[in-house]
Amino acid sequence: MQVLKTAPMLTIDPKSVTQVDLHQYMLACISPRPIAFVSTMDAEGRPNLAPYSFFNAFSSNPPVLIFSSNRKASDNTTKDTLHNVRETGEVVINAVNFSMVRQMALASIEYPPEVNEFEKAGFTPIPSTLVRPFRVAESPAQMECRVREVITLGDQGGAGHLIICDVLLIHINEAVLDERGRVDPHKIDLMGRMGRFYYVRASGEAIYNIEQRVNRFGMGFDRLPEGLRHSKVLTGNNLAQLAALPLPPDDEAIAAIQNDPRIADILQNRNPLDELHRIVQIELAKEEVNTAACLAWWGETELHKKPKS
Repeated sequence: MQVLKTAPMLTIDPKSVTQVDLHQYMLACISPRPIAFVSTMDAEGRPNLAPYSFFNAFSSNPPVLIFSSNRKASDNTTKDTLHNVRETGEVVINAVNFSMVRQMALASIEYPPEVNEFEKAGFTPIPSTLVRPFRVAESPAQMECRVREVITLGDQGGAGHLIICDVLLIHINEAVLDERGRVDPHKIDLMGRMGRFYYVRASGEAIYNIEQRVNRFGMGFDRLPEGLRHSKVLTGNNLAQLAALPLPPDDEAIAAIQNDPRIADILQNRNPLDELHRIVQIELAKEEVNTAACLAWWGETELHKKPKS
């Protein structure tokens, strides 16, 4: 295996930096993160609403979500959500999309327990079916959950409390579904959290389709011709598209590609291999992987034979 010289790296020992700096480095590098807009209720029936980006799905059978409510770095206190979870054992996790993200940010303010964030942020509470906390009507997807366990990770500022939730019911706005009844990422228009004040909108040109069959072996980088692996044009992503094919193109397919009208122009170029790889790159961008592979392998067999001028 060829060992490449890496770029200069900033190396951080978690024990050698402040908790605030470590927190920001982690959030900037582990992003975007989905946002859990968590609705809870205390024992007296007072609602609470707060967003958390230490959140994800961890199982679908049984359906389990986990979010972390961290201790405040400033004074080492815990948040109302954690208090409510321990009292009642119920939550609703609401998805956050672009149309409500500013309101969500407003609800992230640390109001006193008696303040209703639904009212402060202008959200509409609607009754849940199986749990006491309200759902957020403006959210495109709402998941009613029962808390399975709370795992405390530490007792200092910044320490997390993993809140493990069993999903009891999922409510999805039909307006975000496609014709097959699946969630359309462009319609649901979700938001992700990044470091500091950065967010990302997961729709439009930000959506990228990578279709990779996991039940079919790809040939891998090790079976790509050496000339392709050292291309000045093709990127690692480009090569991965070719390496995902189960086999290289056969001789018949490679021979047939010589009828491509672009071949004549390639042969007249001062750097025919680079020009060929640019065309391969264009085909890959169009997901025409088989055509790209035929061109790429043709170049390996034919252009390397061309004498240098």
